[in-house]
Amino acid sequence: MKPFAIAALAATALTLAGCGEKLGKTPQLNVVSGHIVMGATPDRPAVGYFRVEGGPRDVQLVAVSAELAQRVEMHETVRENNMTTMKPLGSANVPAKGELVFKQGGKHLMIWNINPAAVRVGKLPMAFVFTNNNNERILFDMPIKQATAAGTEDGAAMDHGSMDHGTEKGAEKAASDAAKK
Repeated sequence: MKPFAIAALAATALTLAGCGEKLGKTPQLNVVSGHIVMGATPDRPAVGYFRVEGGPRDVQLVAVSAELAQRVEMHETVRENNMTTMKPLGSANVPAKGELVFKQGGKHLMIWNINPAAVRVGKLPMAFVFTNNNNERILFDMPIKQATAAGTEDGAAMDHGSMDHGTEKGAEKAASDAAKK
């Protein structure tokens, strides 16, 4: 009986060890980092940057929201016809086992009128909504940084109000502004 008991214990231990390895290696969809840079003046939107690690399947980020902000939009900075423009994004792909990065000069969040209490605390609770598991929501507190001088790496002084937001009027305004220079 002893050899049978030892063999049963060994088999159980191997089974449990295999489960642990499998669980440890399965990628999990997660917002892993991010921050917000306040606008240079109170009338300018803040800009949000973050990184999402993909899970076992391809998904899409379809919305980002914050109860303590008036409005949050996903945008992308693109270069067309030798002009830099900004276009709204309806969604952004998160590849399986890959990553989605919102960073300066590319995809980013625009955030209007953050509640002053959140600014004082230094973080904005945000909800990231994905197309898996009935629109899974991941909550993440984004640290808030104050605006820096124009031309610094965070780009907080960027004038989002004068950029083309994917509309014909925006393109006309950008062309008019360029002609004045």
